[in-house]
Amino acid sequence: MESYARGETEPPLLTETIGASFERTVAAHGDREALVEVASGRRWTYAELDDDVDALARGLIAAGVAAGDRVGIWAPNCAEWTITQFATAKVGAVLVTINPAYRTHELAYVLNQSGVSLLISATAFKSSDYRAMVAEVLDQTPVRRVVFLGTSDWDALVAGGEGGTGLEARMAGLAPTDPINIQYTSGTTGFPKGATLSHLNILNNGYFTTETINFTSDDRLAIPVPFYHCFGMVMGNLGCITHGATMVIPAPGFDPEITLAAIQDERCTGVYGVPTMFIAMQNAPAFADYDLSSLRTGIMAGSPCPVEVMKRCINDMFMAEVSIAYGMTETSPVSTQTRSDDDLERRTATIGRVHPHVEIKIVDPGSGATLDRGDPGELCTRGYSVMLGYWQDAEKTAEAIDEEGWMHTGDLAVMREDGYAVVVGRIKDMVIRGGENVYPREVEEFLYTHPDVEDVQVVGVPDEKYGEELCAWIRLRDGAAPLGVEEVRAFAAGKLAHYKVPRYVLVVDEFPMTVTGKVRKVEMREESARRLGLGEH
Repeated sequence: MESYARGETEPPLLTETIGASFERTVAAHGDREALVEVASGRRWTYAELDDDVDALARGLIAAGVAAGDRVGIWAPNCAEWTITQFATAKVGAVLVTINPAYRTHELAYVLNQSGVSLLISATAFKSSDYRAMVAEVLDQTPVRRVVFLGTSDWDALVAGGEGGTGLEARMAGLAPTDPINIQYTSGTTGFPKGATLSHLNILNNGYFTTETINFTSDDRLAIPVPFYHCFGMVMGNLGCITHGATMVIPAPGFDPEITLAAIQDERCTGVYGVPTMFIAMQNAPAFADYDLSSLRTGIMAGSPCPVEVMKRCINDMFMAEVSIAYGMTETSPVSTQTRSDDDLERRTATIGRVHPHVEIKIVDPGSGATLDRGDPGELCTRGYSVMLGYWQDAEKTAEAIDEEGWMHTGDLAVMREDGYAVVVGRIKDMVIRGGENVYPREVEEFLYTHPDVEDVQVVGVPDEKYGEELCAWIRLRDGAAPLGVEEVRAFAAGKLAHYKVPRYVLVVDEFPMTVTGKVRKVEMREESARRLGLGEH
């Protein structure tokens, strides 16, 4: 059987704009709690949130923001972020979501490349002085107005629209296929690319991602993942508003104890996170003291989930219906997902099966031919979720999306006989040792079973004899004995093929990460080669 699968076609796609969908939910669930910002204690019902969204939307129109204009937001998670998301959607402005970890070089690039005319920014977060960075680059950009959150700037923007008209007419002129969001993918080489997403793209992906975990208006979702990324703003915020569920913001940035407290105090039924977040929560000193019994579900995504972490989600965090989702910014993001009634094996060994209204296939990276089930190749996806393209970059768009509309993910995967897919690595992460293909994920899963290993990442490093060798970066559990190459080799003896056993072991306190919690393997390879004195690739 071919490695091809098509998702269900029921329920049908939502053929409306984000603003129209939001207003439909307000009409149905106006008195329900929509948004909770734990840090400030502020709360909104859907009716109250709609009032604040409309006030900002009128302010944006009064400030001269036209449909199609780009409005940037550069801030950690906060209520104003969410209000801005829905206000820009109602006026048809393209929201440019800017990574809070960016510095001046990246900020200037994004503002210029997307053509942001109005920027909404935090004043500071952690070690970032946003005011100073904005001041440094502003005169090199097309930005005409900067609105700093928590200052009179915001009040002035909202006040500017008081008594204003034209919002209903503006909304009526928008189409579901209009671009509404630009998200910059964290490219490992060169400048990031701006994935351009439509109402249709992200509204439906948020809806179907949460439909798959049986969301209703009774659900309350803790969202510790960043809003600037699809995980937070699409799977989180849009997933909630399409079901009348409650969005709970535990903190501006992820903190394991604060997230656990928010789940307990707000009686959250779901929580999102990348595996490193769940590991941090499960290893929090006071983990056992929190009452997490309100939890039912959640989504883990962003990188492969270690089996033991998933087991603890189900057994210790009460997340019996927890789901694994797989995707990328360019596909809005989710293409495959496990279902709430899947057994433990499917929820730990796979990335699920194809999403509703989406197609996936596994192809030979060289010829493009669809492979048989069981054979590893490149995962491709097609459907409503594929982005409109990279903003003003037809060349890069054509490299990613072929003439038949298939998005080439760059991920190596296998489709099993049951239609469930397993990611075995990135095409560029695959290690070729002496002619043998080694998928780091397999080695990582094995090493994770060592009782002293808390987390592990495996990368390829240069080797004169074999071309590449394996290097394991290991984070040890508290109180664990030192772990070196010999101990790892002894643990792997007879269990892993010799060429899969890491030649090098680096014990570290942390891995280089992106803000979204993805491990930066390119950086790890370079650092490994430097530490081990292996020279450059």
